[in-house]
Amino acid sequence: MSSGSAGAESKAGDWLRKATHAQSSVARAKYATRGLAQAGRDRTLRAMLLRQLYLSQMESEQFALAAETARAVLELGVLPDVAGQDLARAHLALGNTAQAIEELRRASRLGPASRRAFHLWTLGSILYFHEDHAGAASALERAVRWGTTARPLYRAQLLLARLAQGRKSSARALAAARQELEGAACGQGYGRYVLGELAHRQGDVAAARAFLEEFVARSTAGRVALRVSLSSELARARQLLSALEVEENAKV
Repeated sequence: MSSGSAGAESKAGDWLRKATHAQSSVARAKYATRGLAQAGRDRTLRAMLLRQLYLSQMESEQFALAAETARAVLELGVLPDVAGQDLARAHLALGNTAQAIEELRRASRLGPASRRAFHLWTLGSILYFHEDHAGAASALERAVRWGTTARPLYRAQLLLARLAQGRKSSARALAAARQELEGAACGQGYGRYVLGELAHRQGDVAAARAFLEEFVARSTAGRVALRVSLSSELARARQLLSALEVEENAKV
């Protein structure tokens, strides 16, 4: 490597740091683009800069461009499972559910053990919301096997998928799943939605409302990319909240 190319790649690294810490999608895209102009043939550096560009495009709701950028990262062969997960998110935002599912299946095969559970969980969640409950249960069973700290979340969602299949579950099993998830770190954030579904299944209206309202408030106050990736969960949470309101009014 010549001293000139080494210097350019060093500058590209500086642009990457700026993009990573950017406070707006516009700034992130600007820094990533400048970095790509100087990244040379370093595939890892180019992949990292492209991912920052992808994130800015998702935040700006430029979903078709985001999909193209994720494909460019895939072609570099750097962390292909992460790039596949990103491409799946862009596909979901574009309404291309079948393509998203295929990318997640591929990511779960390509990813290392440390990330496999996450890909399988994401796949299971998407299948669940598209009413492929058998497929969701299968993916979530594998997520439970590969999972570590987030296993209580995966187990709870597996229980919900099985219930949606029409399989029976005891009140004790529901209570145990809810108690385990409430006591785990993964019970925060996305876990609030799952706890809301569990509480609703238990008939605990007050708790279900509290969990679901917290989930909706947190998710809608976050980044655009987060709202997009959680669109099915947000729609289901709002549907459940409306049903809970009807149930509460019927008791008055």
